[in-house]
Amino acid sequence: PASAQASAVPQSGTFCYTLDNDVLTTEQRQFYEDNGYLLIRKLVSDEDIERFRKEFVRICKKEVNPLGAMIMKDESLRSQYGQSERVVNKVQDFQEDEELFRYCTLPEVLRYVECFTGPNIMAMHTMLINKLPDSDKQTFLHPMHQDLHYFPFRPADRIVCAWTAMERADRDNGCLVVQPGTHKLPLKPHGYPQWEGKTNKLFHGLLEEDEKAPRVHLAMEKGDTVFFHPLLIHGSGINKTSGFRKSISCHFASSECYYIDVKNTTQADLEKEVVEVAHKRYNMPSVDLKDIWSFRGRLVHGERINL
Repeated sequence: PASAQASAVPQSGTFCYTLDNDVLTTEQRQFYEDNGYLLIRKLVSDEDIERFRKEFVRICKKEVNPLGAMIMKDESLRSQYGQSERVVNKVQDFQEDEELFRYCTLPEVLRYVECFTGPNIMAMHTMLINKLPDSDKQTFLHPMHQDLHYFPFRPADRIVCAWTAMERADRDNGCLVVQPGTHKLPLKPHGYPQWEGKTNKLFHGLLEEDEKAPRVHLAMEKGDTVFFHPLLIHGSGINKTSGFRKSISCHFASSECYYIDVKNTTQADLEKEVVEVAHKRYNMPSVDLKDIWSFRGRLVHGERINL
């Protein structure tokens, strides 16, 4: 099967991970090359974030039910709070919800995305995360991981995540934690961490983690947006406050990326699990990882080529 480390499209000069553009400064490009992420302050407006928040609440209350969206809940809270945002910790695959999907089409976001993917841009994976207060059980701790583990398409360097804070995110409420420079590492084996009673379905983490690797906690204000490489090792801590920590994100990829067969790779077990979920949830008997991602992906700029 194709390697997880498909080479980058050849670039002029010394940049491997960004394309020539008139948006990023040389310093910003160099920072992403060295660290695998780039934080842009106040990129998304308060007005847009307020609209996304309202739509999220409507989904929680079942006033809207977007096709194909996966609504993840803490079932233990339902008897206490019923249908409300106090129960829902994530809306995944919101590509058929026109209001939330506007995030993936915002010109201010795509302007930066194009620096990593080029002009033919697919929105491949969408999430609105509502990190619930969680100091004792640590239910919503996401172990350190590489997002490429979930993706059966390459090359990695033409994929980028845009992640926007919908309110202040800091160490108290479980902000993103990154290990700078780890985007230069290969894709590592992932699985469920050995945490007693604390694992979430498909929240895979690195099976072997370098505890000594430097970590950066990304404190962000509302509207701040971080762009990061799919091999960058990252995760998020627990929310020790009484409030909710919301963020909205999308993984974008060049439509010129291509699908790979993950059989006999570190991603093989993931494929089995995802196909099982699809079979149960959508009654899709004969699907593979590629089919599921083709269904999720939506073109947001340029033309649809391979994905």
